[in-house]
Amino acid sequence: MDIGSNISMAFLSLMLTLLLVRSSNAGGISIYWGQNGNEGTLVDACSTGNYEYVNVAFLSSFGNGLTPVLNLAGHCDPSSNGCTKLSSDIKSCQAKGVKIILSIGGASGSYSLASSTDARQVATYIWNNFLGGKSSTRPFGDAVLDGVDFDIESGDGKHWDDLAKYLSAYSKRGKKVYLTAAPQCPYPDAWVGTALQTGVFDYVWVQFFNNPPCQYSSGDIGSIEDSWKQWTSDIPATKIFLGLPAAPDAAGSGFIPVDDLTSKILPVIKGSDKYGGVMLWSKYYDDQSGYSSSIKSHV
Repeated sequence: MDIGSNISMAFLSLMLTLLLVRSSNAGGISIYWGQNGNEGTLVDACSTGNYEYVNVAFLSSFGNGLTPVLNLAGHCDPSSNGCTKLSSDIKSCQAKGVKIILSIGGASGSYSLASSTDARQVATYIWNNFLGGKSSTRPFGDAVLDGVDFDIESGDGKHWDDLAKYLSAYSKRGKKVYLTAAPQCPYPDAWVGTALQTGVFDYVWVQFFNNPPCQYSSGDIGSIEDSWKQWTSDIPATKIFLGLPAAPDAAGSGFIPVDDLTSKILPVIKGSDKYGGVMLWSKYYDDQSGYSSSIKSHV
């Protein structure tokens, strides 16, 4: 074999290595934190090194004349300014490169938007209290979150597109406001389907659980694969994530054993240019199962 052949083989080997490295680092893990006081601190979550995004859940009441309420379960009481202690945790996480996102809504919250004007008022409240604005009632003190997650699971689905546009417009003020959403996998989502068509969302972590028609079912990847293809082809977002329960008891249905995820599903969905990674519910359940640690090298 001549020198030229040796160089060619070395080049091919290098390119294959780079491709493997790139594919192994192609995705990140998004986690929900805030709904169980036994899941450790926010800085604990970020210190695992497993998560690129932490959704702080939830701003559970807002809109339609309601006084906004932040509910972080047993972590802190915002009504007594008890959550301002999270300011240093948030900054510590961001210094590690983890994006901290305020999740609004949730399965048991009380929220709705009465009009486009109402949506603008909610956007203003979120900007002033959690993002780059100013307010005397900031629950997390002077920490500036990276964005807003729409986990909308009730109501009539109206005006979420307005809220998304108003929040997105704040990106023009310097620091980008990331917009994310957690729709159910039946397409289109009943609540944020219209909002997702605005094209202003960065990351969409689709909930492939508690939804039997489009989730994984013991060896059958057909339903989840078909649904994934629809989401990645029809939604104008930067990246789409596979949303999963982090443990069997984290959801009513839809848990995927680690081996099935890494050998059957990830190899199929990672072929999409829109593939962003995996979202897990939630930090508490991930602590019990070690799911994120088991899948991280495959995501």
